Formats: sequence, C-alpha cells, structure tokens
Amino acid sequence: MNQTMTSLLKTVVASATMLGALAAHAQTAAGDVKAGESKAAMCIGCHGIPGYQNAFPEIHKVPMISGQSASYIAAALQAYRKGERKHPTMRGIAGSLSDQDIADLAAFYSGHNAGVTAPEQPKAAPAAVAALLEKGACTSCHGANFSKPIDPSYPKIAGQHADYLYVALKSYGVEGNPYIGRGNPIMGGIVKQFSNAELKQLANYLATVPGELATKPQSRFR
Repeated sequence: MNQTMTSLLKTVVASATMLGALAAHAQTAAGDVKAGESKAAMCIGCHGIPGYQNAFPEIHKVPMISGQSASYIAAALQAYRKGERKHPTMRGIAGSLSDQDIADLAAFYSGHNAGVTAPEQPKAAPAAVAALLEKGACTSCHGANFSKPIDPSYPKIAGQHADYLYVALKSYGVEGNPYIGRGNPIMGGIVKQFSNAELKQLANYLATVPGELATKPQSRFR
C-alpha cells in the first residue's frame, strides 16, 4: 500500500471509529460486577481454564478476556447475538443473554486484571512485520502499544494468543459462509490485503507484545 492509500485508510478508520463510539455509548447499559460474577457459569468452562482450546473452525486457544474493556466485551457478545460474528457455540450463548446480562458480564471480566498496565512502547517488531503493521494501519485502531485502542469497543490485542488472533483475522475475510466469518467492513478490507502467511506473522508478533490480558481461573478450576 502506498502512502496515499495508507493515509486514506487511516482517515476512514478514524471516521468510522467516531461514529461507532457514539453509537456504542448510546447503547451501553451499566454493568454490575457482582451480578456478572453470578452469571459467568456458562463462560468459565472455556475462558476460565488456562490453555483451553476450541476446535471450531480450527483448533486454537480460546481468547483471553480478563482485562479487556467492558465496551469491547459487550460489543463482541452483541455481535455474536446478532450473527455478525459467526460461531455456533457463542451465538447460542449470546442469544440467551439480555442486554443487562451482557453489561454485567462485561463489567465482571473487564475488572479481572486490574492494576496490570501494558508498557507505553511495544517490543520492536522485525522489519517485515513492522511493514505489515504499517500497511494495515493497525495502531490507528489498537493503539501504539496495541493495548490502548482509540475506541473502547475495539479489542486490546497485545499478548493475546497467537493462534486465536490468526483465526480471528482470517474470519474477517470470509464471505458467504453461514457458519464462519465476522461482518466488519473495516477489518474485512484490511485483512484482504494480506496472505494467510502474513496474517500469521502479525498474530505471532502481537502475541509476544506485553499486554493487559489474562485468563483468570475460577475457584473450581484452580
């Protein structure tokens, strides 16, 4: 991507982010941590076990969600509920949740890793990966250290499992599949610039960047 196209992409991303942030702010319910803890039984069987793997659409570790922002967790659950994120298990779970349930779970998980702060500057990326990050304008949304997204409904991605990131990135490029894919036009456009090998390079690097995410085992799994 040349400099003009990169600048254009950043402008489009920034504009969409502002609109998305306003919409998300208007729709966000206030969450209750204690209520979220009482509702998390269906979540901890995957997200409360370190190293737990999902086999759909391919084997990968389930994402770390402790320490994500409440806005992102809520946005992700709402996307699964609407079918914008296609995952049969998550669609079924999210479909059983009310807006208040989602807000409560988001409040609960966002507070799990309190006090952990990512370094302001990430570890240096290899030259080839740095070029890919620039091509995708990744810091424009996810922040310079990949832990301070410019919109809280965007995910922190520093330190996330590499295999999950790879599967997630690929899913944005899937079209016309009723079972796999994520409907996000910005990410869809970005991902389609890269080969799977390049997406894996990005995922592998981001997984090594110190971040704020964790898997917090629940008492029954300790």
